[in-house]
Amino acid sequence: MVAGAFPIVKLGYLAIKQISKPLANVIKSRAKVHPFFRKYVCMPPAQYDARSTAGESSGTEQDKKSEKKSGRWTGKNAWKLGLLGLGGWLIFSGGALFYIWGAPPRDPEGNEIEDEFSKLPKLTAMFKRASKEVNIFTKSIQEPSRQQLLPDPLTYPYVQPPYTLVLEMTGVLVHPDWTYSTGWRFKKRPYIDYFLEQVGPPMFEVVIYSQEQGMTADPLISSLDPRGSIMYRLYRDATRYMNGHHLKDLACLNRDLSKVIMIDWSSTATQLQRQNTLTIPKWNGEEGDRTLIDLANFLKTIAASDVEDVRTVLQYYSQFDDPLAVFRENQRKLQEEQERMAAEYKQMEEKKRVSGWGLSGFLRKR
Repeated sequence: MVAGAFPIVKLGYLAIKQISKPLANVIKSRAKVHPFFRKYVCMPPAQYDARSTAGESSGTEQDKKSEKKSGRWTGKNAWKLGLLGLGGWLIFSGGALFYIWGAPPRDPEGNEIEDEFSKLPKLTAMFKRASKEVNIFTKSIQEPSRQQLLPDPLTYPYVQPPYTLVLEMTGVLVHPDWTYSTGWRFKKRPYIDYFLEQVGPPMFEVVIYSQEQGMTADPLISSLDPRGSIMYRLYRDATRYMNGHHLKDLACLNRDLSKVIMIDWSSTATQLQRQNTLTIPKWNGEEGDRTLIDLANFLKTIAASDVEDVRTVLQYYSQFDDPLAVFRENQRKLQEEQERMAAEYKQMEEKKRVSGWGLSGFLRKR
């Protein structure tokens, strides 16, 4: 009995569902046009909904306006708070440095040591001491890290090369290259191994004098020169900072400048001793470059000629845009002249031999 009741209930549910849907559609369509339903049934909820929607929209607009209205130190005015904090930090730091640098020197026991400012009023003395410390700090940044950048020349039994060759690293020996896949890498210039082998000791005392930081350049130079042809390495701390540029000062090398040759591509970095500089075009990573071969031949020619003052040779070639091309052309002309002279000498020897044979034959006939 219970088992048979379930199909009857299910059929009744389906019948009501099928009938209720069309009936609801009819009631809904008639209600839309009936005055009673429109005035008393449909309008009040619609009006309430409209009022609530308007209230929400007005509330949202008010919230937006309130968000746009920033506080004195928030929103658009937050930069004022940051600027105030930065100014306060600068004032505090400046005051702390003024107090530290302006304080009189003291001995290990804490007693004041009299200096040249001790007899001045306290604030004046502190200002003078602080100014002196600022000048010392500025001077330490602008000037080379030491007065003599290189040690004294080698003495017997060691061999001191007669000439000093100062080289820039970036743009002369290597080229920095950056890609998304590898990041920063340094590309070796073609024939760099041949160049260092040809100009290294005992012919030249090779010195790297670069504007690069030591922590970047030092491991790179070690990989470039496994044989140790480069005797000394100088980096940015050894330069002189002037007018926003790091300049190389050969006067601090502790070497005779008549025997110093500096190779660089930047005329700005070498402006203190232009007479000692051979400026060559900057290498930008081109393949097939042969500049180092020509440069090695140029330097070997100077050393083999035992030039007394290299500045005269460098000044002559510095007047050309590409000094190594001019040197290469001069070498070609010199070789042609030597070949011509050798040919003339050979002809003279041949004539002497022929005339000698003729004279000996004449004497035999007599």
